[in-house]
Amino acid sequence: MSAGHGRIGKHRKHPGGRGNPGRMHHHWILFDKYHPGILEMLASKDNVPMIDVTQYGYFKVLGKGAMPENKPIVVKAKLVSKIAENKIKENGGAVVLTA
Repeated sequence: MSAGHGRIGKHRKHPGGRGNPGRMHHHWILFDKYHPGILEMLASKDNVPMIDVTQYGYFKVLGKGAMPENKPIVVKAKLVSKIAENKIKENGGAVVLTA
């Protein structure tokens, strides 16, 4: 009946997410174990990371969240809100609009 997962706590399908969600949060220990040095690459001042949100299925960047301080990024998107654009530019980053 329980397939070895006990009778009280149900065996949920993917409680931590499929693939790499949470790699900067709750999966960071294993991610850092098998991909060492990735955080230093992202935090490097010389190498500014570029994030293309359309690759992940998003088309508009909104400004609700917080930016990491003193870490500029380049964001490629179809649409960017004014608040998001101001936050990115205040942090030293840039916004690239795509068609």
